Amino acid sequence: MAYPRLPKSYKKHFPFKICTTSFIYPDMYAPNIRMLGPYLDEIELLFFDSTYQGSLPSASQIHEIASLLKEFDLTCNVHLPLDISLGDSNKRKRLYAVETVRHIIRLGAPLNPSTYTVHFNYEEKSRGASDVKSWQMRILESFDKILQEKIPAEKFSVENLVEYPFEWVDPVIDRNGFHTCIDIGHFLERGEDFEAAFNKYASITDILHIYGVQGQLDHLCLDCLSAESVKSLINILKKFSGTVSVEVFSFENLSKSLAFMDQMNRFFILENLY
Repeated sequence: MAYPRLPKSYKKHFPFKICTTSFIYPDMYAPNIRMLGPYLDEIELLFFDSTYQGSLPSASQIHEIASLLKEFDLTCNVHLPLDISLGDSNKRKRLYAVETVRHIIRLGAPLNPSTYTVHFNYEEKSRGASDVKSWQMRILESFDKILQEKIPAEKFSVENLVEYPFEWVDPVIDRNGFHTCIDIGHFLERGEDFEAAFNKYASITDILHIYGVQGQLDHLCLDCLSAESVKSLINILKKFSGTVSVEVFSFENLSKSLAFMDQMNRFFILENLY
């Protein structure tokens, strides 16, 4: 199948690494990387599901991905599965989550990911302080096992979620020295100030997830952000040098978002000249 290509290269175009997801085209990892590799700095490898056969790449697929990263001078980051719960009250589910992460770390080692983005799902009925504390302790217990893989704790970027205030994971981040992933859409969906959140965690933020949000719809083109949100995003991008992942899942949303970012980039370059 002939897929459309981006109209220009954005490699080393911004003062940060520009990135997008591994599923822009309706195909597997390797074809997506071949299509996107000439145009971007980094690829967000989505390992969203751990349950069905073939949901995680095989060793041979990892080898192919590693070769493509080298060919196109790309780095990558890994988004850990959404269907695992490192803080689950069910011990069996928790141990499955731990072993899944350990497997992915071993599997992905040849790729040398810039970061592993992790969700700390909260699925308890009660949101009382003691229950939140127990959940935090279970996450820490899970990571005691994961870190036996001899991987630095700062290789993990904890992502803010819609389901609870990000402050709930502060004790977990502080205890282990994790880094953060700031997802602007999740803050917008909570009605919270993502610029203030970024400023709080800026020194330990390795990756940003950016995309448009409109009503109940998310992961849209950036041009549907409000003027106020665009201003906040520009303020963040002016002082960020990590990875910025345009977290969309179609060519149309990616190409339009990159063009939109190009306009923003010209704006703050010109602004700095005067």
